[in-house]
Amino acid sequence: MPSPVVRSLPNWFTIGNLLCGIFSIILNMNDVIGFAALLIFAAALMDLFDGRIARRLNVNSEVGVELDSLADIVSFGVAPALLVYSLAPPSMLTSFAFTFYAAMGALRLARFSASPTIGYFMGIPIPLAGMIIAGMALFDYSNAYITILLAILMVSPIRVKKF
Repeated sequence: MPSPVVRSLPNWFTIGNLLCGIFSIILNMNDVIGFAALLIFAAALMDLFDGRIARRLNVNSEVGVELDSLADIVSFGVAPALLVYSLAPPSMLTSFAFTFYAAMGALRLARFSASPTIGYFMGIPIPLAGMIIAGMALFDYSNAYITILLAILMVSPIRVKKF
């Protein structure tokens, strides 16, 4: 059995994901949009490695699964939604897109936890949606309609092969 330090390694990557999301929000609030967007990509790297390390070390835990979902809603739900809100001209549509995206991201994560699938994702993964928004933000671009579409795709019945 791995040592407690080794068993906790995946959770440290998940906390890294969470911290990237938190710092993305802080930078966004201070109008440092480019770095805020880059931190969403950094969070995606952390998210990629936490699960792989947990499986490789055979140290999956319920705490790790829950922590991962909490980190994902911050880093790929709230942080990208705030980028949309910060970059788009203020309007009812922008406000709707911002809140709808974050809410559908939370729903997507809850459904993923409640009904896991093998070999595919049901709907596009929230990290992918978050990275699309972050990529647009790197070019100072925001589009409420694309944000709404991404929100719908996250909870849609389409199957996306796991990578």
